[in-house]
Amino acid sequence: MAKKKFYVIWNGHQKGVFASWDVCKKHIKDFKGAQYKSFASKDAAEKAFKGRYEDYVGKDTKTVVLSAEELKKYGKPIVPSLSVDAACAGNPGKMEYRGVITASKKQLFIQGPFEQGTNNVGEFLALVHGLGYLKQHNLAHPIYSDSKIAISWVKSGQCRTNLKITAANKTLFDLVKRAEKWLKENTYTTQILKWETKAWGEIPADFGRK
Repeated sequence: MAKKKFYVIWNGHQKGVFASWDVCKKHIKDFKGAQYKSFASKDAAEKAFKGRYEDYVGKDTKTVVLSAEELKKYGKPIVPSLSVDAACAGNPGKMEYRGVITASKKQLFIQGPFEQGTNNVGEFLALVHGLGYLKQHNLAHPIYSDSKIAISWVKSGQCRTNLKITAANKTLFDLVKRAEKWLKENTYTTQILKWETKAWGEIPADFGRK
């Protein structure tokens, strides 16, 4: 799922803070000298709107900035551990996934690209692949994913995607069936943990294509 963004328009047909790019686009279209920028949170956007556009030009406003107190609450990622992630060009589109050592980002496995996949399916497969890898190598490390959906699918033992099976993605769905079969037939004690992106940055397995 795409992360929620908020848009500030300092100079446009209408000024203000907007929660939709489509609305923002309407208010800046054909407006000469439009001034606008996206922000990661509503609070940050509202604060920016009270300031000047020039103060935010060239700055990263898409990352949520946490206070020292909030960062302390999240702590640091557990190491040693495994991190997994997926990337998809389109929805559906070409999808691939991988797993890395959290601390060093050393790649342990990578699969794909698969035709007509989705990011959620990739995140699910990455987690199951990671669980299998850890069990095969007799490692008691936890595994991180930044996808709440994929984590819930793995814990339920089922990939609950709405993606339709086609001739192009049949190989991908064969892999999904194998993953579900593995979850049904295997037990594991691995901790599956949520990667807290807003506190720690992008998950180490991220493909860097955002």
